Amino acid sequence: MNVEIHPAMLRERYFPRSRQSVCSTREFAAVTLDAWGVTCRRDDLLLCVSELATNALLHGVPPGRYYRLRLLLFEELVRVEVADSGGGRPRIADRDPGAEGGRGLLLVAALAERWGVGPCRPGKVVWCELAVTGRPRDTP
Repeated sequence: MNVEIHPAMLRERYFPRSRQSVCSTREFAAVTLDAWGVTCRRDDLLLCVSELATNALLHGVPPGRYYRLRLLLFEELVRVEVADSGGGRPRIADRDPGAEGGRGLLLVAALAERWGVGPCRPGKVVWCELAVTGRPRDTP
């Protein structure tokens, strides 16, 4: 059986350890999605980019270092990866309902079909994947 394999489109950029860089990551992601013609779930994708970048800044990027945003487009999904050089392993924690923060990964988990954490030297990469086919999320 012949199977046609379509390579992913990829764009990535490094951003400095600065709160202002989260806006820059969103802008980079928006320009990339526009260039790829991805309109389905665009707002969900941009929210995931913001949350993963914010988590990297708050918990993973040591002073003087950068983090990397990588976007990959496959036929039916977009993968968002944020790599930083910090230690630790992000997880969804129990939060006080009145707390101002701490819901970033909870949002990512609610929006994405899959998410996870993988090794990166140095540090880790936190990723999520969102379907962009226009089908409801829970259909096979």
